[in-house]
Amino acid sequence: MNTTTVEKMGQLRLYGMQTAFKSCLEQPPPIAFTNDEMVQYLVQSEWDDRKHRSVQRSIKTAKFRYTADRSCLDYSPNRGLDKNQLDRLFACDFITTGQDVFITGSTGTGKSYLASAIGYQACLLGYKVFYASTAKLLSSLKMAKADGSHLKELARIEKQDLLILDDFGIQAFDATGRAMLMDMVEDRHSKRSTIIASQVPVKNWYDVIGEQTVADAILDRLVHQSIRVELLGESLRKLKTTTII
Repeated sequence: MNTTTVEKMGQLRLYGMQTAFKSCLEQPPPIAFTNDEMVQYLVQSEWDDRKHRSVQRSIKTAKFRYTADRSCLDYSPNRGLDKNQLDRLFACDFITTGQDVFITGSTGTGKSYLASAIGYQACLLGYKVFYASTAKLLSSLKMAKADGSHLKELARIEKQDLLILDDFGIQAFDATGRAMLMDMVEDRHSKRSTIIASQVPVKNWYDVIGEQTVADAILDRLVHQSIRVELLGESLRKLKTTTII
């Protein structure tokens, strides 16, 4: 009977429950469960398994550049990181309130890693996250526009609780890129959060975006209620330290 039950759990895709039940059969708990305790144990095991698989799917879908761990962050004084500020960011309350985050600093100071670490934590908390290089994302949207599928892609981006735009401003925006960026910003304004990581100081973003009217419209929606993190110090790649960030 137990063998049949285990097989049926697998057929019903109750994998967490199946694993827990098999564990009880192979190594009974030191104190026998009552019927209601056994039911609670099996249901909790299934819940935990589904939650874990959901988080792993979210992390895979996010397409982070780094497998980033907040415990690897280096809070040395010369880095300019405020631990209290980052603790608040890792709580992800800014996502709930629809605030945006700007992470700036010289090349190699760990902007992408920090953005990925915050995004990874957001996935663990159940948020939908999408990470992308700004230039590559705009390029793919331009190609999608050729066959009319860009609206579907923009709708998918709009639904993400957190959008991470990395390497913002490395390439100047052309007219099509500005229009695509404007669409994303407008769709998400006050509803969803965006993290922008850039080696270009925020004060120079007008020049990078170009076209004063469009730049004004984009930055007016991003800047005023943003949270800013500026990374200091030399390039970590140049220093060749064993600490990731």
